[in-house]
Amino acid sequence: MATGEYPREHARSMNDPEGFWAEKAEALVWDRKWDQVLSHDDPDGAPRWFVGGRLNTCYNAVDRHVDAGRGDAIALIHDSPVTGQTRRLSFAELRDATARLAGALRARGVEAGDRVVIYMPMVAEAAIAMLACARIGAVHSVVFGGFAAPELAKRIDDAKPKLILTASCGIEGSRVIPYKPLLDAAIAASQSAPEACILLQRPQCTAELTPGRDTDWAEAVAAAEPADCVPVAATDPLYVLYTSGTTGKPKGVVRDNGGHAVAMHYSMKAVYNMDAGEVFWAASDVGWVVGHSYIVYAPLLAGCTTILYEGKPVGTPDAGAFWRVCAEHGVKSLFTAPTAFRAIKKEDPEGAHLQRYDLSRFEALYLAGERCDPDTIAWAAGLLKVPVVDHWWQTETGWPVAAVCRGIEEGTVRSGAAGLPVPGFDIRVLDDDGQPVPADGIGNIVIKQPLPPGTLPTLWNNEDGFREHYLSRYRGYYLTGDAGKIDPDGYVWVMSRIDDIINVAGHRLSTGAMEEVLAGHPAVAECAVIAVEDATKGQLPVGMVVLKSGVSQDHDSLIAELIQRVRDEIGAVAAFKRAYVVQRLPKTRSGKVLRKTMRAIANGESPSVPATIDDPAILDEIREALGTPVGSA
Repeated sequence: MATGEYPREHARSMNDPEGFWAEKAEALVWDRKWDQVLSHDDPDGAPRWFVGGRLNTCYNAVDRHVDAGRGDAIALIHDSPVTGQTRRLSFAELRDATARLAGALRARGVEAGDRVVIYMPMVAEAAIAMLACARIGAVHSVVFGGFAAPELAKRIDDAKPKLILTASCGIEGSRVIPYKPLLDAAIAASQSAPEACILLQRPQCTAELTPGRDTDWAEAVAAAEPADCVPVAATDPLYVLYTSGTTGKPKGVVRDNGGHAVAMHYSMKAVYNMDAGEVFWAASDVGWVVGHSYIVYAPLLAGCTTILYEGKPVGTPDAGAFWRVCAEHGVKSLFTAPTAFRAIKKEDPEGAHLQRYDLSRFEALYLAGERCDPDTIAWAAGLLKVPVVDHWWQTETGWPVAAVCRGIEEGTVRSGAAGLPVPGFDIRVLDDDGQPVPADGIGNIVIKQPLPPGTLPTLWNNEDGFREHYLSRYRGYYLTGDAGKIDPDGYVWVMSRIDDIINVAGHRLSTGAMEEVLAGHPAVAECAVIAVEDATKGQLPVGMVVLKSGVSQDHDSLIAELIQRVRDEIGAVAAFKRAYVVQRLPKTRSGKVLRKTMRAIANGESPSVPATIDDPAILDEIREALGTPVGSA
């Protein structure tokens, strides 16, 4: 049980949320103070924070530090082992680059409230693009560059952007991936084609511009007048970030300006123990929520130096890549997914590469994105001799829900647990009937309303879906979709997903979307995709397909086609490499596919036969199929 400053801080956030968050908001610059700190008149909806207030997120993240005399301090380091280049931008240089790009957007008709899709690799311009949108009040929607054209098209259709910011290519290890063909195919397939595109030409691969639509990035910026920061309402959207839904239709998580800025700024000190001028590295991608929160916005809001890394934990060039970055740039805290450390551990189990680097300024490692196995935590802690904090949050929450908040008090890391509730979050565990589960009992993890600042206020153009998906099951609570427990000392243990969203190397992907792709093959009658535990990536998808009668194609070639379909439609990020042909899928009498039972079998468990199964003998075929790696890679 925590006994220091943390319990007092968390209690304050529970007993007086308005006073607590008003105090935290004073650290930022507001063009107009709020009329209400918290508005939660509708208990069935999300709260609104800092109602009536006006500010600009880009000003607070960049210009504010220049105005305070820290313009020469380094704001952003782009470290790119795949190109052999490192670029450093001061706060003043970042401000000027952002203002120029914002001016280029405005010259093409982008105004406050308009959407801009950003389809970029891990280059400094990706962060500049996000900040430029925020500067003029435009709503950015970043799409991970690894997604295939159909996924990009879905996001274009939902966001309806006025403009797209992109690059000629991305670099994955030693592979150059041209973006322009993917972009062109997505625009051709979409119903909401943008009016314009601005394209960053990279020397590794130049792209032919589409006349009348595309503009060269360098030329657009050179011709632009710098744009000033535009104050927006605290409740206006800053960005829309799409996350996988169980139906395959992406969900547009909305983040507001005011609550987001306050939460990001607070979390950098409270959770990560970071102060202005110190170096923070989130080894993620700007296409994911970690990149939004902890590569771009939170570190800059706190006046820290942030690192944008274009490389891998191993192979660029070796398993010492992370240690090289930490030593070279003086990283104080590193935040990454457990997958990265499993990969480093596999390649260099003795930590030999670490001996080549000076990590004397390194103080803590933070892991999130999936539950980390205790062996990897123990290995990392023993190697680095610093605290390893495995904490928990979601795309929807935008910042940590449970952690050991080292900026409040040192705290005790409990291996396997996600930590204690972060101030602002009232975490509970309920059973299916909505009743509290006793300590150490497994149930559905929920957060009692009102959600703190920085969490999602809605889904883009889908308020009904937001309420149905997150708020309707338990009145007065937000449903996280995760199952777990709270132990007698208050530590939160996240055990699994309630639904069929899976984590592949820290990337949250929908099995439903993969099922849609498989079902689209003319030979497939029905299918199911389940998650199988993997020592390196956390989880991997496995497909079970039932063929239409009369299909004569041999199974190996068919499986190869299905694997390629998923790669083409979802992208390589899905890591879909295994599928099996079965005669039938196990179902309940009402026709519901028993995915949970199949998952248990695939993971080597011996699940009890559900009472509602229509034919128990089907499970024997599933066991046999999973023991015969047809089409596996």
